Amino acid sequence: MSRIDYSVWDHIEVSDDEDDTHPNIDTPSLFRWRHQARVERMEEFQKKGEDMNKSLCEARRKLAEAQKKVQELSISKTDDTKAELSKAQAEEKKLKKEERELERKVDEHNREEKKMPWNVDTLSKDGFSKSIVNKVPENAEETEEQKEQKHKTFVEKYEKQIKHFGMLRRWDDSQKYLSDNPHLVCEETANYLVIMCIDLEVEEKHALMEQVAHQTIVMQFILELAKSLKVDPRGCFRQFFAKIKTADQQYQDAFNDELESFKERVRGRAKIRIEKAMKEYEEEERQKRLGPGGLDPVDVYESLPLEMQKCFDDKDIGMLQEVISKMDPTEAKTHMKRCIDSGLWVPNSKVDDGDEKEDDATYEEVKQEQEETKKE
Repeated sequence: MSRIDYSVWDHIEVSDDEDDTHPNIDTPSLFRWRHQARVERMEEFQKKGEDMNKSLCEARRKLAEAQKKVQELSISKTDDTKAELSKAQAEEKKLKKEERELERKVDEHNREEKKMPWNVDTLSKDGFSKSIVNKVPENAEETEEQKEQKHKTFVEKYEKQIKHFGMLRRWDDSQKYLSDNPHLVCEETANYLVIMCIDLEVEEKHALMEQVAHQTIVMQFILELAKSLKVDPRGCFRQFFAKIKTADQQYQDAFNDELESFKERVRGRAKIRIEKAMKEYEEEERQKRLGPGGLDPVDVYESLPLEMQKCFDDKDIGMLQEVISKMDPTEAKTHMKRCIDSGLWVPNSKVDDGDEKEDDATYEEVKQEQEETKKE
């Protein structure tokens, strides 16, 4: 027959009202004092544990930042970063030590908590203190592909209406148009207006960009208001217009500040797009210029000595022969090969240029012709 283990009850702190007290002592007051003192000790002990856990979390956060900094500095091998790396490694070591010490204190606190005797305040706890009502689960977050397809479908259907809204100026006109077309009050409209602003700035239509930017911020403010109220944007856009038309100076300033900030971002994005387009155009042109050996004739020309550049500028073969004869043979061969590979000079071709005719372009051929000229 199995025996029941009663040792679990050995560490229970008996209730205050089981103590015998002197007849002259106010027993209820004594019991309340004892209970209050015990509760205060428990709260102090709990607060101490919470503070240690907070300190441990903060130490771990600082350690993670220090380790990240060490990794970043380790990549760079410059002399300037060596001193910083040494300092960061020392900080990392210090934080690791601090983390271990805090972990030890937290473990000790937890062990001490387990050894504490039970009492009426720890034995009895609420079984049910709240009611739970099932809620309809929110839709799963859309993937980037789904968002892109949704935006594309929306724009294809309502592009004309979005552009019309972007050109409106007066508050009342905007409110009426959205009342007639509430489906426009959504993220897709705001996203399209942003793209529209950048396109206009790239096309240097600055005044139109500023107009559409105003309507973009209108839509953004409506969407933010909907988020703060946790309602559908189509149900609160009238509240925005009522507020903005009767707004105090502080709210109006906030709107204007956001508008100016947005226009600056648009100008920045447009500048980046223009620079990117210019680089792509220059690269396309460079690819078109590449010679049979894959070299850019512009780059090759700029790398030539000034004397050789003048020969090509004047299209003077005799001058080129003279310049080559004075150069180191190895250097001359290198320059002529680069000219051929870039298409700057085409060997074995004849080009009419007045009464002049170009001879072979290789170094040996040019050199040979120059020597024949000397013999004559």
